[in-house]
Amino acid sequence: MSFSNIITLKKRSMAIAIILSLILPGLGQIYQKRAKRGNAIMILGVSALLAVIWYKHPVWYILIALFWIWNILDVILAKGAKMLFAIIIWVIIAYGIGIKVTEFDLAALFTNPERAQAVIQPMLHPKLFEKKAETKEAFVYVEVPCSQNPPVSDRTEDGIRIRAFPSCANVNEYVTISAEGLWPDYPVTLEWHDPISALSGSWKSVSDKEGKVTFFIAVPPRALTNSTDPTNPSPHQPTVIQTREIKGIQLTKTGGYLVQGIYETIALAFLATTLGALLAIPISFLAARNLMGGNFITMTIYTIVRTILNFFRSIESMILAIIFVVIVGLGPFPGMLAITVHTIAALGKLYSEVIEGIDPGPIEAIRATGANWIQIVRYGVIPQIVPPFTALTIFRWDINVRNSTIIGFVGGGGIGFFLYQWIMLGDYRSLSSAFIAIAFVVIVLDFFSAKLRERIR
Repeated sequence: MSFSNIITLKKRSMAIAIILSLILPGLGQIYQKRAKRGNAIMILGVSALLAVIWYKHPVWYILIALFWIWNILDVILAKGAKMLFAIIIWVIIAYGIGIKVTEFDLAALFTNPERAQAVIQPMLHPKLFEKKAETKEAFVYVEVPCSQNPPVSDRTEDGIRIRAFPSCANVNEYVTISAEGLWPDYPVTLEWHDPISALSGSWKSVSDKEGKVTFFIAVPPRALTNSTDPTNPSPHQPTVIQTREIKGIQLTKTGGYLVQGIYETIALAFLATTLGALLAIPISFLAARNLMGGNFITMTIYTIVRTILNFFRSIESMILAIIFVVIVGLGPFPGMLAITVHTIAALGKLYSEVIEGIDPGPIEAIRATGANWIQIVRYGVIPQIVPPFTALTIFRWDINVRNSTIIGFVGGGGIGFFLYQWIMLGDYRSLSSAFIAIAFVVIVLDFFSAKLRERIR
């Protein structure tokens, strides 16, 4: 072949490479047998172009054009232009569009300081503990509105006699509530509770030297707010309450709920991890290529199992919890089922990768003796995988405890259920108490699981 023919072929090859790069970034480089560089450029270019097409803002096409020009220049130079330029363009597009799509606005954190203060200020005073207190409490029935036979409004409870006169009334009509047997010369609160125990009104007073108190109040308009039929007579409960502090501290009601929620969360995570690990172990052997690559049948089983694991691992446990809540109802059980399914998928994948990374020597030696598949697993695989399997299970336990705290937001039980309630009620003191309790539990569990993993290694 003459020198002029070689030059012609080179020009023709360059022209083809440029045309391919015009069609799709990276194709020209692949044509020039620079496959790794071409694939990287293709991934960067296609992903950036798809993002710009999806965002539908013409300004971003300028950067795409610059990327295309750089891509053609890279083909012409053959030795390669600086890859940093392409990466910078991709980063600008990815983060630029990402910031716009997520409506990123740091200033929003400071534009409404009153709202921020209303949230943060209560959270600085969590109500986990309180001083011990003793309480005197008694209620009497008052019918609203009146029926032909109103109830007797005279009760004695825990040494406190409480009476109402008249024993029935309409909204805004006056009722006298008197009580005796209280602590003398001490503050008294009267609370009006409707038939579903919702608080409709509250009044303050002080008992006299004989432990008696009298309230002359009007039936609050909110007393019938929760009634489906305001004309239907129903028993309301005016309640007198005295509370005084004594020595020592105790858990608040919030603290009691937290203890219950944390226990449910830990139990939920423990059961889900244990059950998930037990089911993931046999599945992981079927998802290990080095064990299942012997023939077409085992390879088909491997592909199916691996696909199923990847499918369920890609679905967030909270979404699974929503599905199980619909199937079995509210409570910790659907949350446990959701985390168990996700644990099986996640640990099955991790376990199988451990199996694929073991030393093949013992397996080949045992296989050479004519051992069957079960014998290979028993004597060549299991002795190598017990320590990493245990470490991964403990690590998954940590993850499941964290997941369990949020499952309750969709009705899956645990501490998340109370978190959701307090957020909806705007009870930020209880919310911060929950944060402290969750952080404490996670830190303690993380410390002990780290120690266990160290001992296993």
